[in-house]
Amino acid sequence: MLTIGDFARHGRVSVRMLRHYDALGLLAPARVDAATGYRYYTADQLARLNRIVALKELGLSLAQIRAVLDDQLSAEQLRGMLRLRHAQLRQQIEADTARLAGVEARLAVIEREGHLPTAEIVLKNLPAVRLAQLTGVAASWDPADITPVIVPLYGRLRTLLDAHHVRAAAADIAWYTDDPGGGVLVHAGVPVAVAPDPAYPFEVVDLPPVATAATLVHHGAMAESDPSFQALGRWIGDHGYRSTGYRELYLSCPGPDQSDWVTELQEPVERE
Repeated sequence: MLTIGDFARHGRVSVRMLRHYDALGLLAPARVDAATGYRYYTADQLARLNRIVALKELGLSLAQIRAVLDDQLSAEQLRGMLRLRHAQLRQQIEADTARLAGVEARLAVIEREGHLPTAEIVLKNLPAVRLAQLTGVAASWDPADITPVIVPLYGRLRTLLDAHHVRAAAADIAWYTDDPGGGVLVHAGVPVAVAPDPAYPFEVVDLPPVATAATLVHHGAMAESDPSFQALGRWIGDHGYRSTGYRELYLSCPGPDQSDWVTELQEPVERE
């Protein structure tokens, strides 16, 4: 038999928590000394304690835990629940990380107001280009909405291009248009030198040449592009132009770590 202190130590919980579990009927001591009131547990009760703690970490209430334990949850069933919760927590962490990056980018914009890199903006013409592309819809221009759409699109597109032996002819180009439903149409494109063919499971489209585009090279993750994106918008407005579209030319994307990416933001413009 183990004293409540010993049982708490081996179970990695507090004595107070064990008393709470006892009061709720979740885990009663194996024996209570009638004279002293001391609680004693058996080593076998660690199995039930482990399940209580695991289910609590899954987010279940103590009432729900009692119901689950009464159903004699097996180790395999518990493992499955833990795997599911693990995946949910990982998704939450990734979402929170992306949200934090967005907040930091927005803060960077606020801190640099009046000091945005307008001197780095270049007017240029953009040549016509033929793209193999896939299209998806993002809820908004927020990078947290764009990224989950464009990344899978490019993954699928590269797989399809390889399957049909179509090679990229230049750096990737993404272009964006308004979705009638209020979102953003995301066109993930790869320059190619093939003719349109209905047999292809992707579109082959020709982007026309652009006489004048305001461009700015952004270094780093697109989730942190707000300062560059807003600098471009401010420059366009301040110099008497209006935007007629938006593209991204991915000059260098060496790996999944976007901190080393180099992207040219391209905004076709015309005089107001």
